[in-house]
Amino acid sequence: MDPDTPWLTEQQQRVWRAWLAMSRQLPAALQGQLQEDADLSLQDFDVLVQLTETTVGKVRVSDLAKSLSWERSRLSHHIRRMEGRGLINREECPDDGRGAFVVLLPKGRDAIEHAAPAHALTVRHLFFDGLNDLELDTLDALARKVLRRLERADS
Repeated sequence: MDPDTPWLTEQQQRVWRAWLAMSRQLPAALQGQLQEDADLSLQDFDVLVQLTETTVGKVRVSDLAKSLSWERSRLSHHIRRMEGRGLINREECPDDGRGAFVVLLPKGRDAIEHAAPAHALTVRHLFFDGLNDLELDTLDALARKVLRRLERADS
């Protein structure tokens, strides 16, 4: 194949299509499990994970948007929905009148503590159980390599 041609090779196309199918089907399966077991969306879970990984249970809105790779408007709408369910709260930043924090509430902590064990089992079952150590190491190396290229492209 001519390197100047934009088309993928047959192998590249096969791998790319499998990746796209997996990137659609895996989140859908995780979403279904979380919804059924804990009445949370995958996006709710992602927000709650970010908040529980801090020692104070709160994160600046701008930092949360960046860590989730979400637009601020998307995050703002999602925060509003989660606030309405009593999972989180928005708190103005005392040092910066324009800034705000997203704060984990007790109901949100209870929700993720309830959801996390079954979610971890589902991730293990759907993703990790079929892979051996060499495959995991290879997948880790490939993912990190692609992520580095994406980070450089964003710079």
